[in-house]
Amino acid sequence: MAQAATISQKPSNGFSRRRVLTGGVASAFLLAFHVPVRGENEPVQPSDDTSGKFAPNAFIRIDPAGKTTLVMPQTEMGQGIYTAVAMILAEELDADYSAVVLEHAPANEKLYANPAFGVQATGGSTSVRAFWKPLRAAGATARAMLVQAAAKQWQVDTSSCTTANGEVIHAESGRRLGYGALADAAGAETPPKDVPLKDPKNFVLIGKPLKRFDTPDKVNGKTVYGIDAMLPGMKFATLAMSPVFGGKIAKVDDAAAKKLAGVRQVIVLDDLVAVVGDHMWAAKKGLEALAVTWNEGSNARINSKDIWENLRAASEKDGAVAKSEGDIAKALATGEKIEAAFELPFLAHATMEPLNCTVHFKGDSCEIWTGTQIMARVQSEAAKAAGLPVEKVIVNQHLIGGGFGRRLEPDMVVAAVRIAKQVDGPVKVVWTREEDIQHDVYRPVYRDTISATLSDGKIAAWKYRITGAAILARWLPPAFQKGIDIDAVDGAADIPYDIPNIHVDYVRAEPPAVPTGFWRGVGPNNNVFAMECFMDELARKAGKDPVEFRRLMLGKSPRLLAAVNLAAEKSNWGQPLPPRVGRGICAQPSFASFIATVVEAEVDEQGEVHLRRVTSAVDTGIAVNPDTIMAQVEGGLIFGLTAALYGEITIDKGRVQQSNFHDYRMLRIDQAPKIDVHLIKSGEAPGGIGETGVTASAPALRNAIYAATGVALRRLPIDRSLIAVGKKS
Repeated sequence: MAQAATISQKPSNGFSRRRVLTGGVASAFLLAFHVPVRGENEPVQPSDDTSGKFAPNAFIRIDPAGKTTLVMPQTEMGQGIYTAVAMILAEELDADYSAVVLEHAPANEKLYANPAFGVQATGGSTSVRAFWKPLRAAGATARAMLVQAAAKQWQVDTSSCTTANGEVIHAESGRRLGYGALADAAGAETPPKDVPLKDPKNFVLIGKPLKRFDTPDKVNGKTVYGIDAMLPGMKFATLAMSPVFGGKIAKVDDAAAKKLAGVRQVIVLDDLVAVVGDHMWAAKKGLEALAVTWNEGSNARINSKDIWENLRAASEKDGAVAKSEGDIAKALATGEKIEAAFELPFLAHATMEPLNCTVHFKGDSCEIWTGTQIMARVQSEAAKAAGLPVEKVIVNQHLIGGGFGRRLEPDMVVAAVRIAKQVDGPVKVVWTREEDIQHDVYRPVYRDTISATLSDGKIAAWKYRITGAAILARWLPPAFQKGIDIDAVDGAADIPYDIPNIHVDYVRAEPPAVPTGFWRGVGPNNNVFAMECFMDELARKAGKDPVEFRRLMLGKSPRLLAAVNLAAEKSNWGQPLPPRVGRGICAQPSFASFIATVVEAEVDEQGEVHLRRVTSAVDTGIAVNPDTIMAQVEGGLIFGLTAALYGEITIDKGRVQQSNFHDYRMLRIDQAPKIDVHLIKSGEAPGGIGETGVTASAPALRNAIYAATGVALRRLPIDRSLIAVGKKS
């Protein structure tokens, strides 16, 4: 492995934003990272090094001094996964939870691939549900080996030994040994196969609202995000790419930029220009002083109007069949056919931490400091950009200030490496908010068309078509088979309602030039919106209350039915409301969890929407940490409501028209509603939770508006002109 550079948390001028917040220069984040933060002369030890330690698997390290290190296979980006993973491992290991040390896994696809994807990636609300069994097995196996070692030393049967708080205990003789004292001997034991896991009734950690590991250092300013990485002699850079998708540089006049104090270098590549300075301000002002002429190319003709026209035309074609049961043609021909089309726009991620990457390219090696959801892919793509073997590239992982799918892409790292190859010494490349929003990898535009018939107050036929980009065809080609993007149909092909005749198909329609990728909630944030909004329209057509209409068709989904009943109860469903105030419900199985959400909202005469209250009932299986689950649902609800109210990226002349939070708005704190989250106790395996709330809130809000105004909106973001007094949809 290439030798890593030393790193310091102290900027060259001794001043940082964290010093302002904490009253002094922030110290290293000691909890979650081993490699990125260290003393000037401390040798580097790779995270997967096992010398001198009991290392029975990829996740657990115990040294003779008793230090227990738990290796985190998934990225912490605010969702609390470090705490959840630590709880799962420590539970089965019977470690002293108060004394464990957490360390992020290195780039290593063989050891740390996500079982749900087969690659090392954090996304799709899979962290707990995919690693639930592997992590428990890892902890249980390590515990068994420690017990074997102690039993041999005491010459007793293993069945007479128990474990607790990092010790093996022989109650009959009163003897006990700490895991550290057993580390060497345990390392010589053969790992047993199929070690029994704990009965959930015996859990001592799982199910408790334990405090998160990462909270204290986030509060006191010690946490080191990728954007905080500081190296001795480091320069700063910021960049500009063509405002038109795919454009190239024609000419750069850098005379004015080079005259500015602190500007050290102007780097011109074929598709971007970067200014390198002593500090970010110098780099930013230098970039503003450049006179850049772009070859815009043919994409300068692309606009939103044409994209939507093409998408609508594509939606008229037959798609690849994802699910077909019963006789859909006959069922649709019987009774009145009800039809609707729903459309969702491009969305940016707008993460709190703008894109950034620090790189030290040394010619024969390259070291990177960043926060990413795809460690191994970043390493391999950086190696290609650097022209180096993969083993010559070190990727130091940091906590992420918001991922939402954006950091499932390696493009920011590749660009930073290309820039760093032109710089002598380390350089931190930071995207401005404008560059970030206008060069995102966007949530695709979608169009969903639905046809249905009713019989005896229930749905008799359901024909559903999704039209949109196939993200997995690019991101994980093996998952795109027979014309079906399994992400695009997620939530649609497994509709929870009892419908005898159902047909779901998918039409792949790629928007010209606009890069598309995952956005928090992935496929279900499209499908749940269309399906649950249409459910309310069908309920009204059937003359039924929306909650009762759903209850009639949830016989095969008792967990979702229980969530619907609880959400209705806790939200006071059916109780009288003032004029132009409505309640709307959304019910869904989402990421292997079951959630029902009721939004209560008021629509004023100008069409402005005021959020009054949100109530969610969630069955996510065994709740590893109830506090984290509630926080994730609350955050997801706000994320989804923000998109429903404001989120839209539009294109004109090949350019993204939005640039910052003035025209790509976020929900503000004074607009946030009261949120009540109710967890349903369950003994089932854990489901996903990070995106569950996102997919729930938009359809529930739309249905609340429908109840308040009678206007059936079918497109996001909400068009206030359609719901103002005197307007008709």
